[in-house]
Amino acid sequence: MKNLLVLAAAALCVFPILAQEEDAEGCKDSQVLSRMKSCRIESCDKKDFDRADVRTGASDEQMQAVEGEVETLIYRCGDNVSFLSIVRNAENALKAAGFTKVYSGPGMNESPAYSARKGGVWIDIQTQINGGQTYTQTVVRSKEMEQEMTASAESMEAEIAKSGYCSIYGILFDTAKATIQPPSEKCLTEMVKLLKNNPAWKLQVEGHTDNVGGKEVNAKLSQSRAEAVRAWLVAHGVDSARLSAKGFGDSKPVADNATEDGRAKNRRVDLRKL
Repeated sequence: MKNLLVLAAAALCVFPILAQEEDAEGCKDSQVLSRMKSCRIESCDKKDFDRADVRTGASDEQMQAVEGEVETLIYRCGDNVSFLSIVRNAENALKAAGFTKVYSGPGMNESPAYSARKGGVWIDIQTQINGGQTYTQTVVRSKEMEQEMTASAESMEAEIAKSGYCSIYGILFDTAKATIQPPSEKCLTEMVKLLKNNPAWKLQVEGHTDNVGGKEVNAKLSQSRAEAVRAWLVAHGVDSARLSAKGFGDSKPVADNATEDGRAKNRRVDLRKL
Protein backbone atom coordinates (compact mmCIF):
# COMPACT_ATOMS: atom_id res chain seq x y z
CA MET A 1 0.00 0.00 0.00
CA LYS A 2 2.84 2.37 0.86
CA ASN A 3 4.44 1.79 -2.57
CA LEU A 4 1.14 2.50 -4.30
CA LEU A 5 0.81 5.83 -2.51
CA VAL A 6 4.32 6.82 -3.54
CA LEU A 7 3.58 5.99 -7.18
CA ALA A 8 0.31 7.92 -7.08
CA ALA A 9 2.05 10.98 -5.65
CA ALA A 10 4.75 10.77 -8.33
CA ALA A 11 2.11 10.62 -11.05
CA LEU A 12 0.43 13.76 -9.72
CA CYS A 13 3.74 15.58 -9.94
CA VAL A 14 4.72 14.38 -13.40
CA PHE A 15 1.54 14.60 -15.48
CA PRO A 16 0.89 18.36 -15.20
CA ILE A 17 4.44 19.10 -16.31
CA LEU A 18 4.13 16.85 -19.35
CA ALA A 19 0.76 18.38 -20.27
CA GLN A 20 2.05 21.95 -20.17
CA GLU A 21 3.32 22.79 -23.67
CA GLU A 22 5.48 25.83 -24.30
CA ASP A 23 4.84 28.68 -26.69
CA ALA A 24 6.73 28.81 -29.97
CA GLU A 25 10.16 30.36 -29.49
CA GLY A 26 10.15 34.15 -29.44
CA CYS A 27 6.35 34.43 -29.35
CA LYS A 28 4.27 36.30 -26.79
CA ASP A 29 0.72 37.56 -26.43
CA SER A 30 -0.41 40.74 -28.15
CA GLN A 31 -0.78 43.86 -26.02
CA VAL A 32 -4.27 44.23 -27.51
CA LEU A 33 -5.72 40.89 -26.36
CA SER A 34 -4.41 38.08 -24.16
CA ARG A 35 -5.01 34.36 -24.76
CA MET A 36 -7.43 31.77 -23.43
CA LYS A 37 -5.84 29.99 -20.45
CA SER A 38 -5.75 26.51 -21.99
CA CYS A 39 -4.10 27.68 -25.21
CA ARG A 40 -0.50 28.05 -26.33
CA ILE A 41 1.06 30.05 -29.15
CA GLU A 42 1.85 27.70 -32.03
CA SER A 43 3.33 30.37 -34.31
CA CYS A 44 3.65 34.14 -34.55
CA ASP A 45 4.63 36.78 -37.07
CA LYS A 46 5.04 40.55 -36.84
CA LYS A 47 5.76 43.04 -39.61
CA ASP A 48 6.46 46.76 -39.09
CA PHE A 49 4.58 47.45 -42.31
CA ASP A 50 2.44 45.04 -44.29
CA ARG A 51 -1.14 44.54 -45.43
CA ALA A 52 -3.81 42.24 -44.01
CA ASP A 53 -7.42 41.57 -44.96
CA VAL A 54 -9.85 42.32 -42.13
CA ARG A 55 -13.63 42.03 -41.91
CA THR A 56 -15.15 45.49 -42.15
CA GLY A 57 -18.90 44.86 -42.26
CA ALA A 58 -21.83 42.72 -41.21
CA SER A 59 -21.07 40.12 -43.90
CA ASP A 60 -18.09 37.75 -43.85
CA GLU A 61 -17.49 38.73 -47.47
CA GLN A 62 -17.00 42.40 -46.58
CA MET A 63 -13.22 42.46 -46.37
CA GLN A 64 -10.76 45.32 -46.65
CA ALA A 65 -7.00 45.34 -47.02
CA VAL A 66 -5.58 47.50 -44.21
CA GLU A 67 -1.95 48.61 -44.30
CA GLY A 68 0.18 49.14 -41.22
CA GLU A 69 1.86 47.15 -38.47
CA VAL A 70 0.57 43.58 -38.72
CA GLU A 71 0.77 41.07 -35.88
CA THR A 72 -0.46 37.48 -36.38
CA LEU A 73 -0.70 34.83 -33.65
CA ILE A 74 -1.93 31.25 -34.04
CA TYR A 75 -3.09 29.60 -30.82
CA ARG A 76 -3.64 25.87 -30.26
CA CYS A 77 -6.08 25.05 -27.48
CA GLY A 78 -7.13 22.09 -25.41
CA ASP A 79 -10.24 20.10 -26.28
CA ASN A 80 -12.02 21.71 -23.33
CA VAL A 81 -11.96 25.11 -25.09
CA SER A 82 -14.90 25.68 -27.42
CA PHE A 83 -14.86 28.03 -30.38
CA LEU A 84 -17.84 29.86 -28.90
CA SER A 85 -15.94 30.53 -25.67
CA ILE A 86 -13.00 31.95 -27.65
CA VAL A 87 -15.20 34.36 -29.59
CA ARG A 88 -17.29 35.39 -26.58
CA ASN A 89 -14.19 36.00 -24.43
CA ALA A 90 -12.63 38.12 -27.18
CA GLU A 91 -15.84 40.10 -27.64
CA ASN A 92 -16.24 40.86 -23.94
CA ALA A 93 -12.58 41.80 -23.44
CA LEU A 94 -12.45 44.06 -26.49
CA LYS A 95 -15.74 45.75 -25.63
CA ALA A 96 -14.39 46.54 -22.16
CA ALA A 97 -11.28 48.02 -23.81
CA GLY A 98 -13.37 50.40 -25.94
CA PHE A 99 -13.42 48.43 -29.21
CA THR A 100 -16.50 48.44 -31.44
CA LYS A 101 -17.74 45.18 -32.92
CA VAL A 102 -17.45 45.03 -36.70
CA TYR A 103 -18.39 41.42 -37.38
CA SER A 104 -19.53 38.35 -35.47
CA GLY A 105 -20.62 35.17 -37.21
CA PRO A 106 -19.42 32.29 -39.38
CA GLY A 107 -16.06 32.70 -41.04
CA MET A 108 -13.63 30.26 -42.64
CA ASN A 109 -15.29 26.85 -43.13
CA GLU A 110 -18.27 28.19 -41.16
CA SER A 111 -16.18 28.33 -37.96
CA PRO A 112 -16.99 31.29 -35.65
CA ALA A 113 -15.18 34.55 -36.36
CA TYR A 114 -15.11 37.96 -34.74
CA SER A 115 -13.60 41.34 -35.60
CA ALA A 116 -13.55 44.73 -33.90
CA ARG A 117 -12.02 48.16 -34.30
CA LYS A 118 -10.82 51.00 -32.10
CA GLY A 119 -9.60 54.00 -34.05
CA GLY A 120 -6.80 52.80 -36.33
CA VAL A 121 -6.46 49.42 -34.60
CA TRP A 122 -8.25 46.41 -36.11
CA ILE A 123 -8.41 42.92 -34.61
CA ASP A 124 -9.73 39.79 -36.28
CA ILE A 125 -10.31 36.40 -34.63
CA GLN A 126 -10.81 33.29 -36.80
CA THR A 127 -11.36 29.87 -35.25
CA GLN A 128 -10.76 26.64 -37.14
CA ILE A 129 -10.12 22.90 -36.86
CA ASN A 130 -6.51 22.32 -37.87
CA GLY A 131 -5.36 19.10 -36.26
CA GLY A 132 -7.15 20.33 -33.14
CA GLN A 133 -8.80 23.45 -31.77
CA THR A 134 -6.95 26.52 -33.11
CA TYR A 135 -7.63 30.20 -33.66
CA THR A 136 -5.80 32.92 -35.52
CA GLN A 137 -5.62 36.40 -34.04
CA THR A 138 -4.63 39.22 -36.40
CA VAL A 139 -4.01 42.77 -35.18
CA VAL A 140 -3.45 45.62 -37.63
CA ARG A 141 -2.40 49.07 -36.47
CA SER A 142 -3.12 51.11 -39.59
CA LYS A 143 -0.48 53.64 -40.61
CA GLU A 144 1.20 55.01 -43.70
CA MET A 145 4.46 53.48 -44.78
CA GLU A 146 7.64 55.34 -43.85
CA GLN A 147 9.40 56.03 -47.13
CA GLU A 148 12.91 54.55 -46.98
CA MET A 149 13.79 53.94 -50.63
CA THR A 150 14.57 56.89 -52.87
CA ALA A 151 14.74 56.91 -56.66
CA SER A 152 18.21 57.92 -57.87
CA ALA A 153 18.97 60.53 -60.50
CA GLU A 154 20.36 57.74 -62.69
CA SER A 155 17.19 55.66 -62.52
CA MET A 156 15.03 58.72 -63.25
CA GLU A 157 17.21 59.59 -66.23
CA ALA A 158 17.01 56.05 -67.63
CA GLU A 159 13.22 55.96 -67.33
CA ILE A 160 12.75 59.40 -68.94
CA ALA A 161 15.11 58.48 -71.77
CA LYS A 162 13.09 55.30 -72.30
CA SER A 163 9.48 56.54 -72.04
CA GLY A 164 9.64 60.32 -71.83
CA TYR A 165 8.56 60.51 -68.19
CA CYS A 166 8.98 58.87 -64.79
CA SER A 167 6.70 58.53 -61.77
CA ILE A 168 8.08 59.60 -58.39
CA TYR A 169 6.73 58.06 -55.17
CA GLY A 170 9.25 59.43 -52.69
CA ILE A 171 7.68 62.89 -52.36
CA LEU A 172 5.36 63.04 -49.34
CA PHE A 173 2.86 65.78 -48.50
CA ASP A 174 0.78 66.60 -45.47
CA THR A 175 -2.72 65.13 -45.81
CA ALA A 176 -4.93 67.23 -48.12
CA LYS A 177 -2.19 69.89 -48.33
CA ALA A 178 0.70 70.87 -50.59
CA THR A 179 3.19 71.06 -47.72
CA ILE A 180 6.21 68.89 -48.55
CA GLN A 181 7.32 66.67 -45.67
CA PRO A 182 11.05 66.60 -44.68
CA PRO A 183 11.65 62.92 -45.67
CA SER A 184 11.01 63.98 -49.29
CA GLU A 185 14.26 65.94 -49.49
CA LYS A 186 16.37 62.92 -50.48
CA CYS A 187 14.20 62.34 -53.52
CA LEU A 188 14.01 66.03 -54.39
CA THR A 189 17.80 66.31 -54.17
CA GLU A 190 18.09 63.50 -56.71
CA MET A 191 15.74 65.44 -58.99
CA VAL A 192 18.04 68.46 -58.76
CA LYS A 193 20.97 66.19 -59.65
CA LEU A 194 19.00 64.84 -62.63
CA LEU A 195 18.43 68.33 -63.99
CA LYS A 196 22.05 69.36 -63.46
CA ASN A 197 23.25 66.23 -65.26
CA ASN A 198 21.00 67.07 -68.23
CA PRO A 199 21.24 70.86 -68.67
CA ALA A 200 19.37 70.83 -72.00
CA TRP A 201 16.28 69.17 -70.54
CA LYS A 202 13.06 71.00 -69.78
CA LEU A 203 10.61 69.13 -67.57
CA GLN A 204 7.00 69.43 -66.54
CA VAL A 205 6.24 68.56 -62.91
CA GLU A 206 2.86 66.81 -62.89
CA GLY A 207 0.74 66.25 -59.78
CA HIS A 208 -1.73 63.36 -59.46
CA THR A 209 -4.18 62.26 -56.75
CA ASP A 210 -6.44 59.29 -56.05
CA ASN A 211 -10.21 59.65 -56.43
CA VAL A 212 -10.96 60.32 -52.75
CA GLY A 213 -12.66 63.72 -52.57
CA GLY A 214 -14.27 65.89 -55.23
CA LYS A 215 -12.72 66.28 -58.66
CA GLU A 216 -12.41 70.05 -58.32
CA VAL A 217 -10.67 69.72 -54.96
CA ASN A 218 -8.31 67.06 -56.32
CA ALA A 219 -7.47 69.18 -59.36
CA LYS A 220 -6.55 72.16 -57.17
CA LEU A 221 -4.60 69.99 -54.74
CA SER A 222 -2.58 68.31 -57.49
CA GLN A 223 -1.78 71.71 -59.06
CA SER A 224 -0.64 73.10 -55.71
CA ARG A 225 1.55 70.08 -55.07
CA ALA A 226 3.14 70.26 -58.53
CA GLU A 227 3.87 73.95 -57.97
CA ALA A 228 5.33 73.20 -54.52
CA VAL A 229 7.77 70.70 -56.05
CA ARG A 230 8.71 73.13 -58.80
CA ALA A 231 9.31 75.89 -56.22
CA TRP A 232 11.54 73.57 -54.15
CA LEU A 233 13.65 72.69 -57.18
CA VAL A 234 14.01 76.34 -58.19
CA ALA A 235 14.96 77.30 -54.63
CA HIS A 236 17.73 74.70 -54.82
CA GLY A 237 19.41 75.95 -57.95
CA VAL A 238 17.31 74.85 -60.95
CA ASP A 239 16.55 77.55 -63.56
CA SER A 240 12.82 78.30 -63.34
CA ALA A 241 12.63 78.52 -67.16
CA ARG A 242 13.35 74.80 -67.36
CA LEU A 243 10.35 73.79 -65.26
CA SER A 244 6.59 74.02 -65.55
CA ALA A 245 3.90 72.62 -63.23
CA LYS A 246 0.53 71.07 -63.99
CA GLY A 247 -2.02 69.25 -61.84
CA PHE A 248 -4.22 66.48 -63.25
CA GLY A 249 -6.20 65.59 -60.14
CA ASP A 250 -7.55 62.03 -60.40
CA SER A 251 -7.97 62.09 -64.19
CA LYS A 252 -4.94 59.88 -64.98
CA PRO A 253 -4.94 56.86 -62.65
CA VAL A 254 -2.33 54.16 -63.15
CA ALA A 255 -4.02 51.65 -60.81
CA ASP A 256 -7.43 50.68 -59.45
CA ASN A 257 -8.80 53.29 -57.05
CA ALA A 258 -11.01 50.62 -55.47
CA THR A 259 -8.06 49.34 -53.41
CA GLU A 260 -5.75 51.13 -50.97
CA ASP A 261 -2.71 49.84 -52.87
CA GLY A 262 -4.12 51.24 -56.11
CA ARG A 263 -4.90 54.61 -54.54
CA ALA A 264 -1.34 54.80 -53.18
CA LYS A 265 0.04 54.27 -56.69
CA ASN A 266 -2.22 57.00 -58.06
CA ARG A 267 -0.95 59.55 -55.52
CA ARG A 268 2.27 60.50 -57.28
CA VAL A 269 4.39 63.15 -58.96
CA ASP A 270 5.48 62.64 -62.56
CA LEU A 271 8.38 64.27 -64.34
CA ARG A 272 7.71 64.61 -68.06
CA LYS A 273 10.27 65.73 -70.64
CA LEU A 274 9.09 68.61 -72.85
